[in-house]
Amino acid sequence: MALNYHQLHIFYTVAERGSFSTAAQALHMTQPAVTMQIQALEDYFGSKLLVRSTKKIELTEAGQTLFPFARRSMELMRETEKTMSRFTSMLEGRLQLGASLTIGEYVLPRLLGPFGKKHPHISIALKVMNTTQIIEDIVSHQLNFGLVEAPVHHPDMVSEPVMEDELKLIVPSGHPLSGKERVKLHEVVAYPFVLREKGSGTRQVMEAELERQGIKPERLETVMELGSTGAVKSAVEAGLGITIISPSSVKHEQALGLLKVVDIEDAEFKRKFYSIHLKSTLLPVSAVTFLTFLKAHQKSF
Repeated sequence: MALNYHQLHIFYTVAERGSFSTAAQALHMTQPAVTMQIQALEDYFGSKLLVRSTKKIELTEAGQTLFPFARRSMELMRETEKTMSRFTSMLEGRLQLGASLTIGEYVLPRLLGPFGKKHPHISIALKVMNTTQIIEDIVSHQLNFGLVEAPVHHPDMVSEPVMEDELKLIVPSGHPLSGKERVKLHEVVAYPFVLREKGSGTRQVMEAELERQGIKPERLETVMELGSTGAVKSAVEAGLGITIISPSSVKHEQALGLLKVVDIEDAEFKRKFYSIHLKSTLLPVSAVTFLTFLKAHQKSF
């Protein structure tokens, strides 16, 4: 592992503020993620840098030695950005991000309008693609960051939860379950299913909950496996089966009365959406602003 600016920035912020929690808020990170990065830095140097007492964070001798270097690196970075800003001013406020299918096609479109009205100085270029492609574009600096449906385990990436979603039962109009607001899981698994392909985030969340409930996914009568949420919706609408997907993807069909969202009262198919970016690169202000907006408005999608 190489020493990187991102970890020095985190260390400096924790040391300066004297608290993991306030540093996490300032950095728009979770407290466990901040702790993990500090531990990685300590592993790199082979020395304890911070000691957590009952009241505050204290620097060890190694931490006190590192602190002025971390501060100088912050100052140097700010000076570099100021000096080079005349070359990048044309891109000021331009945010380039990638999003996986469900997020890019069904979640973000409802939020981009309100965000644009609140922050008209920030323009967004969105690419919808799979997680592997998003990672490749971030590594090659084609994207500032990405939004994906599962945590990414990549040595050069920071992965942070930003939004929460819950999959629901989706049935066609006229289905025996369409007249109910809530059903039991054992009622649901008795019907034929149309599912996303194996390996998709949606499928993994559904199967994990079935396993937790003691139901083998192979027990389901799966009449069709499809590679996109749109295809699944069309098959369910045609009466080929029922499915479990994000209700954010069927708002239009639900409004038209073509599909019905039904709660399964004894099961929860919850998942998180994650932002990912390079450990070695600080997110631009526009990206931090956008992520903060998503966290505050996640109930809107």
